[in-house]
Amino acid sequence: MLEKNKKDEFITNRFFMPLLVSLVCATAPLTVMAADIDSLFLSIKDSIPKRQHGQGQYDQLIIRGAYLIDGTGAPATGPVDVTVENDRIVEIRTVGAPGLVIDPKSRPKLNVLVNKNVREIDAHGKYLLPGFIDSHTHIHSPDENQQVSADYIFKLWLGHGVTSTREVFGMTGESRLLALKELSNKNAITAPRITAFPYFAMPVDGGEKLAPINTANDARERVQYLKRIGADGIKFMGAPEEILWAALEEAEKLELNTTMHHAQLNVAHANVLDTSSRGLDCMEHWYGLPEALFTDKVIQDYPSDYIYSNEQQRFAQAGRLWKQAAGPGTERWNQVMETLLERDFCLSPTFTIYLASRDFMRAYTAEWHYEYTAPGLWDFYRASREKHGSFFFNWTTEDELEWKHNYKLWMQFVNEYKNRGGKVVVGSDTGYIYSLYGFGYIQELELLQEAGFHPLEVIRAATKIGAQVLGQDQDIGTIQVGKKADMIIVDENPLHNLKSLYGTGVPKLNEETQRVERVGGVRWTIKDGIVYDAKALLAEVRAMVKAEKEALGLDPKVPLKVEH
Repeated sequence: MLEKNKKDEFITNRFFMPLLVSLVCATAPLTVMAADIDSLFLSIKDSIPKRQHGQGQYDQLIIRGAYLIDGTGAPATGPVDVTVENDRIVEIRTVGAPGLVIDPKSRPKLNVLVNKNVREIDAHGKYLLPGFIDSHTHIHSPDENQQVSADYIFKLWLGHGVTSTREVFGMTGESRLLALKELSNKNAITAPRITAFPYFAMPVDGGEKLAPINTANDARERVQYLKRIGADGIKFMGAPEEILWAALEEAEKLELNTTMHHAQLNVAHANVLDTSSRGLDCMEHWYGLPEALFTDKVIQDYPSDYIYSNEQQRFAQAGRLWKQAAGPGTERWNQVMETLLERDFCLSPTFTIYLASRDFMRAYTAEWHYEYTAPGLWDFYRASREKHGSFFFNWTTEDELEWKHNYKLWMQFVNEYKNRGGKVVVGSDTGYIYSLYGFGYIQELELLQEAGFHPLEVIRAATKIGAQVLGQDQDIGTIQVGKKADMIIVDENPLHNLKSLYGTGVPKLNEETQRVERVGGVRWTIKDGIVYDAKALLAEVRAMVKAEKEALGLDPKVPLKVEH
């Protein structure tokens, strides 16, 4: 009897105890992770639901029969079958040729073993692209003027195939931004991945007032703090020379990426040549670039009654800036371009956010506003002297004509910069000036094509180049074995018509029925191997907007007006 007990004890210790220990060890991290996630949710004031959308990750996911646009600039190829395991692409196999029946023997086999979580997506005739990267975003909150939730914004982004964002401010402060980033990394919320560039001179972090930055030492301490709490980079708008140079030097030392909106209040001492010489990596919009091209002045030719905080004056005069700079092909034009190319400087033009300046009526009558623009956001768009970007107090034909000319010169520089090997990324800056999250991003793709980019170059800027600028091109940006499964599947060929990417689709004549139909939009958005139904996400946004309008006594079927 004693021998049997010893034998049983040996079996228990040898086989069952390690199993028990492994189960406890496996459960403990899950418990800690759940507690960590709960604390992150509690740290965010605006209500963001835990993820309820998306299926996966899968032990094996096979996307079958798609035409592949891989993001490198290569033309479309296929049909291909792409196999994903968990969050990584493990195989890309060409399985036939267009117009031919695919031989089943040439295709990867679905693993149908017991207890395997597997899925196939029928993508025959559809197009497969890398997930889009929006390089200039703002995650607004219900407490801000826009009165929208992060959940609303995220679903509009994912619904348009945006799987990664570079948040270049951190609205309400860096704590909320970093919490949202972490929740997205854990796939605890329905959201694209977030790269965090908090604002250098942020006055508050949530309810906490931050110390002012008055000295070079203050600047260095601020940069060190942002590095310490997990920021990926820093967004600048300007500062006195000694403060800005100290901050850029410290960021370079700590290997923090940097970008800047060269605000007119500081551009006289900090144009793109000045800042890039101090290590700035990227510029937002275009401020600071025409000023670097001046040959007969240092400061823009402002009217005598110009007040920067009068936003109609600010944006009207901005539209008259490029014509004051050295023109295409001049010695100064080439000198500035060559210098920025040598410094591997990045341009994030955000053409879309100024689109209303050249055609105000087109901006406020865009069809997606009817069902997708929340009423609080629409109220923010209306002309107001206290809200940023709501500057159409009395916008004129002359203002629009100046802006159209402004665009021609600006676009020529950006296109030529790309042609000569410069990095140009796709950023939207939506949530202002009648530009809506997601939809504005697709507008930016169209505007790059207008600037002279081939559609393949547009997709490359939106994917591969965007990932390079984020410093994440080892994981995302192209469809390649070993990389993250961040991809989108679309019904129509975006190289033929970028408009087909809009969530509202695009009108197209059915040649068989001779009736006009709506086609296009993103069908599936895949982030980290999790498959999101893009159309279901957009349907949820429409339901949100409808409910908000009804709660305010507004008729959801009647478009909102520009006037009060």
